Amino acid sequence: MWGIGKKRSKIGKFIDKHGYSQEDLCKVAKIGRNTASRICSDPQYSPSLSTIQKVMKAIRKIDPNAKADDFFDM
Repeated sequence: MWGIGKKRSKIGKFIDKHGYSQEDLCKVAKIGRNTASRICSDPQYSPSLSTIQKVMKAIRKIDPNAKADDFFDM
């Protein structure tokens, strides 16, 4: 199981639950590894709007009904 013992944000928990890795998120969302790491592990991190859009496009491939408000404090 992925993510055991790691501090995880809502997105980190979501991708772990669905069996995806941060590397998968990087490839699908076309974001950097450092950005993906911060998004998945730091609940206080506030990414740019363009990054949120890229991540949500990738998340919606898993769950078409996902909303940005579910994962980011906006």
